[in-house]
Amino acid sequence: MARVVVVGSGIAGLVAALRAAERHDVTIVTKGGIAEGSTRYAQGGIAAAVFADDSVADHVADTLRAGAGLNAREAVEALCGDGPARVRELIALGVAFDRDGKGLARGLEAAHSSARVLHAGGDATGAEIERALDAAVREAGIRVVTGAFLREVLVTDGAASGVALRLADGTDTELDADAVVLATGGWGQLYAHTTNPAIATGDGVAAAYRAGALLADLEFTQFHPTALRLPAADGGSRTFLVSEAVRGEGAVLRNAHGERFMLDVHPDAELAPRDVVARGIAVEMAAQDGLPVVLDATALGADFLAHRFPTIDAACRAAGIDWSREPVPVTPAAHYAMGGVATDIHGRTSLPGLFAVGEVACTGAHGANRLASNSLLEGLVFAHRAAEAIGEAWPEPPVWVAEPGLAAAATTELSELPEGDRPFDRSRLQSILWTGAGLHRDRTGLERAARELAGFRMPEPGEDANLLQLGRLVVASALSREESRGAHFRSDFPLPSAGTPRHTVLAPLSVPTEVTVPC
Repeated sequence: MARVVVVGSGIAGLVAALRAAERHDVTIVTKGGIAEGSTRYAQGGIAAAVFADDSVADHVADTLRAGAGLNAREAVEALCGDGPARVRELIALGVAFDRDGKGLARGLEAAHSSARVLHAGGDATGAEIERALDAAVREAGIRVVTGAFLREVLVTDGAASGVALRLADGTDTELDADAVVLATGGWGQLYAHTTNPAIATGDGVAAAYRAGALLADLEFTQFHPTALRLPAADGGSRTFLVSEAVRGEGAVLRNAHGERFMLDVHPDAELAPRDVVARGIAVEMAAQDGLPVVLDATALGADFLAHRFPTIDAACRAAGIDWSREPVPVTPAAHYAMGGVATDIHGRTSLPGLFAVGEVACTGAHGANRLASNSLLEGLVFAHRAAEAIGEAWPEPPVWVAEPGLAAAATTELSELPEGDRPFDRSRLQSILWTGAGLHRDRTGLERAARELAGFRMPEPGEDANLLQLGRLVVASALSREESRGAHFRSDFPLPSAGTPRHTVLAPLSVPTEVTVPC
């Protein structure tokens, strides 16, 4: 029986813990409360080929198409192939997916060729899944340590051997482990506008990198096209996710003149891939002096909106907006990290004993742009696979290793800039990343961002230090990819490069290296 520490308590962490606890001694540690991660905010649903008129092959094809040529096909086939069985297991655990007169209800989202997205509570899918998994963990008697910040992944003799934690009372402690499973989510707090909760500070990615694990594809952050733009108490603005499923049900985007501008951007208009819609909105906003575009759902009617999207409906009404009668202002916002800790299809990283599952990981399943509602599925599928692999021999050579390619010369130069002495400012970092490494990028902006980030003095170990470290790595990775692909758009290199698409791999304390990984 192995000692297993699972760090994180969203869908990936709780599923990994439940499966691993069938054979091992498991402890869950989580930075906040057990339900404070990103999972409970997932609105749209979970995609899986569970309906008679759908197929795994079609789901695979849609995922590959959205990923813009950078998907690892083996990972996509694992994601889509395992999906139906894993979803049925959720139902057996008590997840109450919505139903209609024909059985399980389903929605259509952008870039899906079939309506295959299951949802719960209308637009509260993540919250319902979190509720059921939390109950299952409690029933199983698995130890849970809340308020525990991951300081470091411990390494002994070249393998992960536990975690160093800072507890809520400020004390430090360590937990020994035979296997460490990172399920810490993404890095949305790198950006000025994000749909992510405040705890999404990339802690697991940064800790894995310091421990010696390879990272991959950090330049690929998905920006959700439609976040409700609301005034904040400080005079700025705040965002609230408006699910892509709203557009799937027929809502449309309009500019300040009331025109449906996406009709001129892509044949699928509002249901084009997320990166296309997000950039289309950004261009339209720039053309109207930064004013937000609006999402017009008025044709759907008040009763339908309240029943199908109760969470969004409540948020709109709390802000004094009746979205059944007037369009709502929306803006793109950082939403999901396709890159992360490089893993194989069993969650194994390049550091023996260290697993990564969910958004913290980069399996290659999402490629350059995640297909809508594949995120909950990713956490579910690969957490199960990782739990099954605990105790097995570690593969050799380690995952994602290949012959070194070429890194951009400018990236090398910027990585060698001396450490600055300016006190760290998180809001300034978020502004730098939003402007320099957001929806539209170019060499001038990325180099400026790199220099500004280099000017900060590294904070004491904690969230801010993780954000600064990851911000520098994201910018370096974006500089090294001199093409536009999926969520990564370079106005100075507006087309995909010729030849086989390459992943950007970061070895510890190195500059990005392009390597070819089978796609």
